[in-house]
Amino acid sequence: MNILVTGAAGFIGAFLCKRLVETTENIVIGVDNVNDYYDVLLKKERLEKLFKYDNFTFVKGDISNKIFIDKLFKEYRFDIVVNLAAQAGVRYSINHPDVYIESNIIGFYNILEACRHNPVKHLVYASSSSVYGSNEKVPYSINDKVDNPVSLYAATKKSNELMAHAYSKLYNIPTTGLRFFTVYGPMGRPDMAYFSFANKLINGQTIEIFNYGNCKRDFTYIDDIVEGVIRVMNKAPEKKDGADGLPIPPYKLYNIGNNQPENLLDFVQILQEELVRVGVLPKDFDFEKHKKLVPMQKGDVPITYADTSELEKDFGFKPKTSLREGLRKFAEWYYDFYIREKKEK
Repeated sequence: MNILVTGAAGFIGAFLCKRLVETTENIVIGVDNVNDYYDVLLKKERLEKLFKYDNFTFVKGDISNKIFIDKLFKEYRFDIVVNLAAQAGVRYSINHPDVYIESNIIGFYNILEACRHNPVKHLVYASSSSVYGSNEKVPYSINDKVDNPVSLYAATKKSNELMAHAYSKLYNIPTTGLRFFTVYGPMGRPDMAYFSFANKLINGQTIEIFNYGNCKRDFTYIDDIVEGVIRVMNKAPEKKDGADGLPIPPYKLYNIGNNQPENLLDFVQILQEELVRVGVLPKDFDFEKHKKLVPMQKGDVPITYADTSELEKDFGFKPKTSLREGLRKFAEWYYDFYIREKKEK
């Protein structure tokens, strides 16, 4: 099969591409605009690991460019499309709204139109736990109402789900949206808390812990996310007709989360311990001097908590990597990538 993965230089996209080219004979076409939202060197490092595979092809381009996307679909005739390209970040959306509309709304529309005119077996796309917004009921279920986004980023992700449903209904396109919960791991995004905390601690800076430490997050390790995506990719929603003879939308949504929210203070304690263990931080590091409890930020929510029962029922899968195991792997990678080379010089 020909598989398109957009956002291939991104965190989830790169890990997904690597898994696909290592474990299948499918042709994987990775697309990314390699923008400078965060360290481009990290994106290039992820891509470098993919270039050695004969069944991987990288095409630089932007999904918000309709001509580019249309040409790409006509050339490769994709069987499966996994759309992970998006402008990420809740707080960034407060001051940079334009890029979210361009990438997350217009870009996704271009993908949907391309799937309409070049039929695919399955379109899988990234949604987000942020769609649950100010919902107070936990754990979050895919059957909950999600009408109260607290950031533009969340609103764009909810819009993706609505747009996918419309195209699924109108054109019988099998679509599956995945609501990811706080993805972390080696080679992750530097704007994510665990990564930025590591950067600040190593530079002797103070880290700010929001909501005075009373936040909980359903941290989900990257390998669990990739496993979930692959299982979903290979099982498209079934095409059926309703009593009126018209198609019932082959449309599905799933949460992919660890189903075990962790307190932010416990999280930073484990992160610090693992950074000390591998030698990123000194053994006598005084963590108390480098943390500050601050109020909740705009666009944030106090808790994320995934109900993964639908994922378990349909795919027999549930993320299982413990927070300590995941942060240990991140700390080991961080040491190798940022510290070892300097020490060896």
